[in-house]
Amino acid sequence: MQTSVNEPSTSHTRATQVLSVKETADLELTGRFFAGDESAVRDMYERWSSLVYTIAFRSTRNSEDAADVTQSVFVSAWKGRAGFDPNAGALPAWLLGICRRKIADFYSAKVRVEIAATQAIESDDSEPIHQVDTVSIDTIVDRVVLADELGRLGDPQQKIMELAFFNDLTHIQIASVLDLPLGTVKSHIRRSLDRLKTRLEATSVTP
Repeated sequence: MQTSVNEPSTSHTRATQVLSVKETADLELTGRFFAGDESAVRDMYERWSSLVYTIAFRSTRNSEDAADVTQSVFVSAWKGRAGFDPNAGALPAWLLGICRRKIADFYSAKVRVEIAATQAIESDDSEPIHQVDTVSIDTIVDRVVLADELGRLGDPQQKIMELAFFNDLTHIQIASVLDLPLGTVKSHIRRSLDRLKTRLEATSVTP
């Protein structure tokens, strides 16, 4: 029997059916999220985290930073679910909007921490590094960025810098706490700040 010209091919029919199943699943997932179903976040992550991660990685150019941005996107999505309007756009597009804002926050934090590091290099022995610019590392995002960068230093530099930034200790106090010569502490702090500033300058590019 001759197949009608207007009869769709089997492959086309199957593709249409697959697409319909996918669209139906996305709509169902969107509905669950909009209704406040907490399990929907897990399914959203499985469905769209790779997309969000790809966008984040292209901007941050660092796998760890991209993973942090990706996680924060889905946390923010759940906390801010009341602001999602399914009639205004698709759920993945809304997630990407959050992703763009998180990337902007990431780079803003990088710049603020870089400024704090630059100013801290000029601080004297009796002035806590954190108090050089109290505004610059007040936010949670800034502290997360700073903690991540300090974690790359290794000891004893990491411990010294944590005492300086997070405990507001002066050079003299740090030397006393760690039982190290003041000159050694000052040397570690200056080298660590130079390294931190260099790293932040290298990654603080326009997303």
